[in-house]
Amino acid sequence: QVQLVESGGGVVQAGGSLRLSCAASGRTFRSYDSAWFRQAPGKEREFVAAVNWSGLNTYYADSVKGRFTISRDNARHTVYLQMNSLRSEDTALYYCAGRAPKTTDVGGRYYTRADEYDSWGQGTQVTVSS
Repeated sequence: QVQLVESGGGVVQAGGSLRLSCAASGRTFRSYDSAWFRQAPGKEREFVAAVNWSGLNTYYADSVKGRFTISRDNARHTVYLQMNSLRSEDTALYYCAGRAPKTTDVGGRYYTRADEYDSWGQGTQVTVSS
C-alpha cells in the first residue's frame, strides 16, 4: 500500500473552482490506478473520477462530467482533481484512492467501487456556498 494525503479543499462560491491534490508516498504509486470519491453528510461514499496508471485514460461520474478533470503526474507522485462550475451539491469530503495492479485485471476496465481500492487518504473538505 501507499500513503495518500489530500489537499486543496476549502470554501468556494457556486460557480467557482478548486483544484485538489493527492500526494502519494512510494515510487510504486506510478503503477496504481487512482480515483477520487466523495461523501456528503448522511450519504454513502460515491465515485467521482478515475484515472489509469499512465494517466492516458480517465472516467467520470455523470454528475461531474464536463466540469471536473482528473489527471496525474507520476514524476511528482501526485493525482489532481480540477473542479470547475462548482454547485452546492458538490459539497462533500473528498477522498483520494489508489489501486495496486492485480494479476486478474482486465485491460481497459474502470474501477468505480470503493471496495476495489486498496489505499485511501484522510479526505479534504469541499464546501460550495450558494
